[in-house]
Amino acid sequence: MLDIAPCVRVDVDPLMAAQNDLGVCDAIRRIAPGGKPDAMSAPHPPKVAGIDSVVTASLHTAAPVPPRTAPAPAPVPAPSTLIQDRLAGMVSDLTTLNELTERLARSVDVDSCLEEFLRAGAALVGARRGLIVLEPADRLGPVTTLGLGLGRADLGHIETVPRGSTSYGRILDGLADAVGGSEILPRAGEEPASGGCTAPIDPRHREVAARLGYCASYTLPLTAQAPGRLGAVVWLYDDQVEPSERQRDLVGLYVRHAAEHLARVLEAQRARTRLATVAEELLPSRLPRVPGVQLAARHHTGPLGGGDWYDALPLPEGALGLAVGSVTGAGPGAIAAMGRLRASLRAYAVMEGEDPVAVLSDLELLLRLTEPARSATALFAYCEPGSRKIILAGAGHTPPLLIGEHRTEYIETTLSAPLGMLACWEAPSVEIEPAAGETVLLYTDGLLRRTGDAMDRAYARLHAAAAGVPRAAREDPAAIVDHVLRMVLPEEDFTAESAEDIVVLAARFD
Repeated sequence: MLDIAPCVRVDVDPLMAAQNDLGVCDAIRRIAPGGKPDAMSAPHPPKVAGIDSVVTASLHTAAPVPPRTAPAPAPVPAPSTLIQDRLAGMVSDLTTLNELTERLARSVDVDSCLEEFLRAGAALVGARRGLIVLEPADRLGPVTTLGLGLGRADLGHIETVPRGSTSYGRILDGLADAVGGSEILPRAGEEPASGGCTAPIDPRHREVAARLGYCASYTLPLTAQAPGRLGAVVWLYDDQVEPSERQRDLVGLYVRHAAEHLARVLEAQRARTRLATVAEELLPSRLPRVPGVQLAARHHTGPLGGGDWYDALPLPEGALGLAVGSVTGAGPGAIAAMGRLRASLRAYAVMEGEDPVAVLSDLELLLRLTEPARSATALFAYCEPGSRKIILAGAGHTPPLLIGEHRTEYIETTLSAPLGMLACWEAPSVEIEPAAGETVLLYTDGLLRRTGDAMDRAYARLHAAAAGVPRAAREDPAAIVDHVLRMVLPEEDFTAESAEDIVVLAARFD
């Protein structure tokens, strides 16, 4: 009888052993024919590492091979990880909104505010182009349309879309309070995309969309708490897409804040416009025509509405009265005081214009009695164009400038305090005789202060600008004034408001 060793070493590959374990069992049965048939024919016990369980494995048995199983599913993030990711996303969104609102807060005029509004909104909703329509419900203006990535011709094409037929028509029709949401424009032969506008698309709208290359839009109304509806904004997409829910939430928060800021900027601009209008109405609507002299004037009002003024009025016997002045303070009070001062000076000039000192003395007495808390500077010149004689007097005002082909010099007036500063004002007058073709330039101190230089340097800059007037421009007082302004304030944008009023009045004698 054949004995089987109690310990058998199997030097086979584990995988091959696992696959051929049935062959090993058959070999054992052939080697041990005298074995117990019942035991050999019974179901074979499970094997480990390809070794029969009835055989004791030695210490050198090969390592076991794990059974083949299906791939493990992806690990599910813990709830704390999800919360952290969500908080990180919220912090990122709030940071973005904070940066955009800070940039918007630096916009101090309506146009720059609208431009920043469009750029920031386009970044939030993932659009490249857009337009904003400003049309306040109170009808006080201003009414304007501004585009982002759209030229004037593009805006003109959009305005040809029939009113009321699409969202564009409703925007341009001033019904922005009823507009909001996405509009996906189907291409020819397509059905409207789900989630988009299901209203019929006007053929002209489809034609404009094809010309400009947009396939969808997202529109939001501009509504502030106090003034109500301000207009609407729409962003354009090159594909048939619409903003995600997260983008809608972000741009909604931004638009609500931006609409309130726009309302404040709009109200401030309206106030400045009203003040400038009142100031202009209190000044001469046109300059008089007096033989022997040509006149030109420029007036720029500051944002708060200052009290700088000028006047030119015909006097008896062909004479002419010229005046410039400045009232202390700013705002509606200063503008009203300027109007009263100018009207009073006109009356005194008609009565005793030949004596400028008397005119300013009467004006000083009136100011001291009626408005004791206010002071003003003024300069009055009595001109006889026929004889080219000028008698002038100043009360704390900047000296006039005489501009000619052979000389450019300041007319030194006597030093005197402004009106309202002394109990009794009086100063001697100065008489000059300009040559034919020379120009007398009267101005307020705002021209010097807006240079930002010290007063002595500002006076030097003004003198250099006047001396450099081209020969061809010396025959036109308007050209002289414009040249002086460009040279003294080369970087100044006179279409925008600045801190100081400017008044320049030029009289060229033939």
